[in-house]
Amino acid sequence: MIRNMVEEHVTQGYDALRGSVPGFCGCPLCRSDVLVYALNRLPARYVATTEGAVLSEISLDKDQSRTVIDVVLLEAFRKVGMAPRCGAKPMPTP
Repeated sequence: MIRNMVEEHVTQGYDALRGSVPGFCGCPLCRSDVLVYALNRLPARYVATTEGAVLSEISLDKDQSRTVIDVVLLEAFRKVGMAPRCGAKPMPTP
C-alpha cells in the first residue's frame, strides 16, 4: 500500500494547531481546505513498505521538518480563515 507520510504529519499538525487559531471555523470544508493548501506546498514523501515508513518517519520527526509543516499549516489557517468557502464569518486580520 502506498502512503504519503507527509499527509499523516499534516493531519496531526492540523489537530495540534487548531486550538491555537482563534476565530477559525474548523468545519469539514475549512479543514479540508487547510489540509489541501498545506499538502500542495509541501513535498510528498511516499512509502510502500514498513521500512520506508520508518525511515521517513524518522526524517519527518526532526524539529526542522515539523517546524516547516507547522509554518505552512499556520499560513493555511490564515488564508482559509480570511475567506472561508463555507460562508462562515472571516477571521479578523492580525
